[in-house]
Amino acid sequence: MKYVALLSGGKDSCYNLSHCNANGHQLVAAATLSPQSGKDEIDSYMYQTVGQDAIEFVARALEVPLYRRVIQGDPIEQNAEYGSRSAGGAGVLGDETEDLYTLLEHVKVHHPDVQGVSVGAILSNYQRVRVEHVCRRLSLTPLSYLWQRDQAELLSEMIAAGIKSVLIKVAGIGLTVKHLGKTLNEMQDTFTRLNSLYGLHICGEGGEYETLTLDSSLFKHRIVLDETEVVMHTDNEFAPVAYLRIKRASLHPKESSTDGGRVEVLPLLEDRFIKLKNVVENSVLEGYENGSRGTYEPTNEPHCIPDHPSTQTIGSWLAIGNIHPDPSLDSEIPLEELVRNCFIQLQGILESHDLRMEDVANITLLLPSLAPEVFAAANKAYAKLFGVSPPSRACVGVDLPEGVGMMLECIARKDNTRRALHVQSLSYWAPANIGPYSQAVTVEPYVFVSGQIGLLPPSLTLPSPPSLALETALVFQHTDRIIRAADTAGGHVLLSLYWLADDADTIHTDGLETPTLFLVVASLPRGARVEKQVLVHTGQFTVPDEDEDTFTQVSRTPEFLSGDIHVERTQLSRTVDFLSGDVNVKCGITASNETILGSARPSILNWQVSRFDMSGASPPAFWETALSARLFHRVEANFSSGWSSVSRVLFEDKDYACNHVHPLSIYQHSGE
Repeated sequence: MKYVALLSGGKDSCYNLSHCNANGHQLVAAATLSPQSGKDEIDSYMYQTVGQDAIEFVARALEVPLYRRVIQGDPIEQNAEYGSRSAGGAGVLGDETEDLYTLLEHVKVHHPDVQGVSVGAILSNYQRVRVEHVCRRLSLTPLSYLWQRDQAELLSEMIAAGIKSVLIKVAGIGLTVKHLGKTLNEMQDTFTRLNSLYGLHICGEGGEYETLTLDSSLFKHRIVLDETEVVMHTDNEFAPVAYLRIKRASLHPKESSTDGGRVEVLPLLEDRFIKLKNVVENSVLEGYENGSRGTYEPTNEPHCIPDHPSTQTIGSWLAIGNIHPDPSLDSEIPLEELVRNCFIQLQGILESHDLRMEDVANITLLLPSLAPEVFAAANKAYAKLFGVSPPSRACVGVDLPEGVGMMLECIARKDNTRRALHVQSLSYWAPANIGPYSQAVTVEPYVFVSGQIGLLPPSLTLPSPPSLALETALVFQHTDRIIRAADTAGGHVLLSLYWLADDADTIHTDGLETPTLFLVVASLPRGARVEKQVLVHTGQFTVPDEDEDTFTQVSRTPEFLSGDIHVERTQLSRTVDFLSGDVNVKCGITASNETILGSARPSILNWQVSRFDMSGASPPAFWETALSARLFHRVEANFSSGWSSVSRVLFEDKDYACNHVHPLSIYQHSGE
């Protein structure tokens, strides 16, 4: 795609251009925001303003037009999120972020074919979130190939790729005026030493230093600083703040068009996930040799679901299940209207519990098909319902009852600590969201990770030719990186859900060490073969102190109870997530391998719920800790007529937020 470079002149913004080029994108313009005339630098939370007196030389070296705007706003909104969680929210009036919106809007007038924006962010969520907010409003795609990179590796790559950047500002402990004007190559050992001594960010992500790029592989000319002046901002013995004022500079021809090193596109998989890919690949080959095959077989058998949404509350948590369009609606109504109808119902239920749409942490969306036009229509309607930091989500295609165009379920909680990881940039890290959802939403002590499919992050395409092994390795890597980026170090996976499009694939993805449920469905987004969704516990628990008037945060490792429940010709599996408030939070349980003889009639579900008796508690006490439940059963098992008896056995007539999903193939793995 054609793109515009957000140019600070520093090493990150210039090196990201090389990766944009390596991924096939075309640079057509540069844009920058500058302090007012007469000011070398201002206290901006968003932009590098030092060195702006040389930015024109960088654009000329790239041979692209430069668009400039003076920063007029202030860092008004300084929270992690920018904008409103409510649908249709714009920016914050008077904030410096809106200067970027005006600048890029101006660029689009002169370059209407621009589709992307190059962003040099490495770790700054503050910067990334605001640039992505602006890009979304202007229908632009952020290109952030340095995002979440290891800083030591990244700096070495920059040097090897021929990035010649010099320090033009120092503001970190151990850095002094004598370091101004030195190149990255000259400073690399110093950065490494200061990182070991004081935790200095090797790439300056903590604001320890700023750079100006004099040459790179994309520069048509190299920049020479003919005259500079040192300006001392704060004279401190340990961490002085000083910068170079560029008084005179010039462009010089490069010796050849191949000057500079070659930019290497990052390997798709980390070593540990390459090993996983090889294991799955070998399993698939063995399966072909043994003649193992399997496909999802849809059914047209009539079946029914509860005719109204079900809810359950525990403390401040609310679960809602079985939301589906009003049966009185015309069967030919467009999918967008069905989505809207379901969310009107959801909004009404939330309001009756003093909650709003922005309090929703996770949504599961069940559609009759995930054909491209269906998925696009659902996302179009869905996007109108949320603002920034939307809920995490899993979206799958299942065989719904006749006349039911879609179903959804959700978990919500009003919590001021709610935070979302909502990355919309193309990068090497993990896929940008392909719908209006966040990759992960944290509502302490839980992290709800959206369903991940095996997309190639730089292009958001599935592997070609199709490969179950590569898709599986990618969903593992994506999930792992999202959990780490969601800042859940020390957390524990409570449950992994694997949605599969082919039941033969389950044998190739088994052998896991966490509570796991495999579900074979009709279709997955983009035609993927596997989608992975996880629930994570942060490992932090709030427990009462001895006097019981105060509380303390403690870390604990979960213990899982397991058991398989098989009914003759019908395998039944229940998954229960424990979300019992803030105090003495239970971790999780999945049901797993025990044979029960008898017929497949619903009465068999008198399965001795006491199997899950915990510490002598009676079954009702156990079930009272369950916030939500899903009942999955095989295609050939018809529980329609007996759903009420199933509900009575499991929940003693209580109105639990339980989704009845039919039909699915179930494969259960238990982890101790």
